[in-house]
Amino acid sequence: MSAITTSSYGDCVASLRTSLSFLESSVGTLGSGVADFPRLASVLKTVRHYELIPQPTLAAAEASLRDEIGPFVALLLDRADKQLDRQARRVETLKARADLNAGRLSSSNAHHDAELQRQRPWLRPGTGSTRLPTNQVPGKVSDSEAALRARVVRQRREALKYSVERLELEVLQKERELRLRLDKA
Repeated sequence: MSAITTSSYGDCVASLRTSLSFLESSVGTLGSGVADFPRLASVLKTVRHYELIPQPTLAAAEASLRDEIGPFVALLLDRADKQLDRQARRVETLKARADLNAGRLSSSNAHHDAELQRQRPWLRPGTGSTRLPTNQVPGKVSDSEAALRARVVRQRREALKYSVERLELEVLQKERELRLRLDKA
């Protein structure tokens, strides 16, 4: 019995040593896994600060702020609306002027000549009067003067078109600025 008991104890001791080696390996793995835990705990530590204010005090502060800022916001909105209306009217006026100038420019020289002959019937051919050269007729515009006027009208039209575009961009910019201000308020 002593040999069987000894061999049985030997097996138990071997099994216990194997278990101890597994346990030591597990403790080593766990130790390396949590070795950085104190540093992580201090890094991840959150500090919460609470300042308790009674609800009536908070509501009074909000109402005071609303009463103080409200009229200024309304005033700014009114000013912005008036400015937008003014700019819209100005854009419409400039567009109407541009259309009018374009219409005037597109009217043919024949219409101008016909109107001139209607006003001065003595210049009609076949009435017995001698017709003066074109550049000597009083009130008649020479080709070079007409070309100069046409160029001036084109330049004015381009300038008006540019002004309209610039005003439209200014209106858009003002709208963006107003929206940003309102979002901040």
